[in-house]
Amino acid sequence: MFLGLRTAIYHAADLASAKRWYAAVLGVEPYFDQPFYVGFRVGGFELGLDPDGAPAVGALWGVAEIGAAFDRLTALGAVPVVSVTDVGSGIKVATVRDPFGNLLGLIENPHFQAS
Repeated sequence: MFLGLRTAIYHAADLASAKRWYAAVLGVEPYFDQPFYVGFRVGGFELGLDPDGAPAVGALWGVAEIGAAFDRLTALGAVPVVSVTDVGSGIKVATVRDPFGNLLGLIENPHFQAS
């Protein structure tokens, strides 16, 4: 089910400035660059910049089929927090709360390629 940790997301109210700064820090340009999200490939993972507020989940687990993963987790007792949401360009995210109170983020991202 889980493919591994994929993404860490940081809030960036000034997305253009954050994109320039992280490009300089990381020494690479973003592989995904949209007004709603900027993603950098870093050592087999993704650093994401989100301008729309502090994310509820900082790390996302990659999955091949987010609907099936979401359904399985809720069947095992996780509580839905954010249902499967298409955030654009074929990328889908969801969040559940595990039985111990932790937020568990999921991402299905056809653009991401683990190194």
